[in-house]
Amino acid sequence: MKAVVLAAGEGTRLRPLTRTRPKPMIPIGNQPLLEHVLEAAREAGIEEFVFVVGYKRERIQSYFGDGDDWDVDIEYAVQKTQLGTGHGLLQAESQVEGEFIALNGDRIVEPSAISAVMDERRSTGKSIIAVTRHEHPENYGVVELEGRTVRSIEEKPPAYTVQTDYINAGVYGLDDSIFEDLRSAEAEGELGITTALRERRDGLRAVPFDGLWLDVSHLWDVLSVNGRVLDRLEPSESSTAAIHERVTVVDQTSLGSDVRIRPGATVLPGTSLGDNVVIGSNAVVANAVVLPDARIGDGAVVRDCIVGENASIGPNATVEGGETNVVVDNDVYEQVRLGGVVGDNGSLGGGVTLSPGTVLGNQTTVESGCHVSGRIEHDAVVRRG
Repeated sequence: MKAVVLAAGEGTRLRPLTRTRPKPMIPIGNQPLLEHVLEAAREAGIEEFVFVVGYKRERIQSYFGDGDDWDVDIEYAVQKTQLGTGHGLLQAESQVEGEFIALNGDRIVEPSAISAVMDERRSTGKSIIAVTRHEHPENYGVVELEGRTVRSIEEKPPAYTVQTDYINAGVYGLDDSIFEDLRSAEAEGELGITTALRERRDGLRAVPFDGLWLDVSHLWDVLSVNGRVLDRLEPSESSTAAIHERVTVVDQTSLGSDVRIRPGATVLPGTSLGDNVVIGSNAVVANAVVLPDARIGDGAVVRDCIVGENASIGPNATVEGGETNVVVDNDVYEQVRLGGVVGDNGSLGGGVTLSPGTVLGNQTTVESGCHVSGRIEHDAVVRRG
């Protein structure tokens, strides 16, 4: 089967990271989210892909090309305006014939879930949806089942109405008849795939699975999902070959190419260092995602932090780390682990301290000695008193 991968979205709740890259290109374990999706589908036996792209699509197309580096064939369909997953799927209609798999390009899922959907589709000929359990189903599409038959799918219902913990895992087994259903579906606002699936006369079957399923919706998810992925990786001897003997790098870390770690520095679990990252002498980096070309100064302490591309953190600066409450789009998320975010090309001077939950926009400059908290928009300059 061919796979249609929906990768057109921006991910506004992940700003400032998504001001310069689409959500599927956010790095997890030094690989874009979308690459994890591609590799899972390839392991499940899929060799032909249609990537539906839109927001900053050139970042995706230049990275993946025609798929030769992964021994697969990749075509592209363009969703010029992001009007929902169903609308995105419609953009691939001319490139799909017969049965196919549809996948969300921003969720990491085990290959076994994709294989199970493919097998169920082939054996039953019905529309198939993968479902998994989640402790907060109200944040996703809640799926009520009767045996293996889907009784209802409701997107992000009020928590007090939810009677099941099954959610839509974003893996679908379909055929090209779905396109006519999508065109005739009535939707207020964005058109979702599930809008059409609810109306299918031949019924909708579920494939439950309890394996790995990771969603990146918020900035703190980047850290937790990165940690989960690193926990599953085998330690790489080659990645630590050039590290100074006075440097401590523990397992459950990922180092890109040409990373330089100065003497006395410590890199702790849950940390991914992108290509050309420099870690200064006696610095401590823990549970962090550091994007390519970033620099962390001598003696700096950076915990539970995302450091943007080409950003710099000055000597003896401190990102405290820990849990805090964070406001996103007027919603309060309590006790999430987010030490801070430094946007692309941001700069922290020496001795700067970021309180937990601080988010600095791209190209933001914080001058030496400042203590910063809250959200600072891009291109700002923060000075002491």
